[in-house]
Amino acid sequence: MPVPAHDSAPYDSVPYDTDIAQAAALMADPTRAAMLRALLADRPLAAGELARLAGVSAATASFHLAKLLDGNMIVVARQGRHRYYRLAGHEVATALEAIGLISPALPVRTLRQSREAAALAQARTCYDHLAGRAGVGLLDALLRSKSLYGTDRGDSASTRFVVTGAGARTLASFGLNVTEIRRSRRHFAGECIDWTQRRGHLNGALAAAITARLFELGWIARGVRRRSVLISAAGAAGLADTFGQCWPRGDEPE
Repeated sequence: MPVPAHDSAPYDSVPYDTDIAQAAALMADPTRAAMLRALLADRPLAAGELARLAGVSAATASFHLAKLLDGNMIVVARQGRHRYYRLAGHEVATALEAIGLISPALPVRTLRQSREAAALAQARTCYDHLAGRAGVGLLDALLRSKSLYGTDRGDSASTRFVVTGAGARTLASFGLNVTEIRRSRRHFAGECIDWTQRRGHLNGALAAAITARLFELGWIARGVRRRSVLISAAGAAGLADTFGQCWPRGDEPE
């Protein structure tokens, strides 16, 4: 029996499923994958720099950047005669990190690659929040101190975290307003499974705010290797005083 028209919405307005093939095809090309990985640091890069990192000519880079723009994977901003590219948002970064969990590791062939791998595992950014051992340690510390508690519906992807009263006071002393952070349009606090540690680190608006504050205080700084983060001696002490536990220093300059 046909469903009465007044009991259903028009077919073209009802989401049926998502077409993952289109996004997967964009990410599957090695050149575009290299460009997307380079943009995971949440720092805008010019086309020439992306061409160099991907090992292609300027013309080839322009072709692939146009594809990524059309697919809403990246955005571009003009500054004078220059164009700078960055990921379209944290959702793209989350998808890239998730694919990393099910992807084979690239073999380490040089001393430079070995040092880079160690730096990324120690402390890095996952788009706009802390990852690696430092990111996992941050989530562990927040849970251990009962600043956060998790509401888990049965799988790690569905874990959401709630800030306790004690946690709100700790974050306020650190310089963050939890009420303001909750007003963000993105989800407040969840969990990424860290592809180097195979354990969870904090994500969402709260993780981004904590990481931004760490940069502001000078407790962490961009490392000498892509996406790596250096935790200063003052930062390790400040993190221990604020959140507890010991913190890896990460990516020391050679």
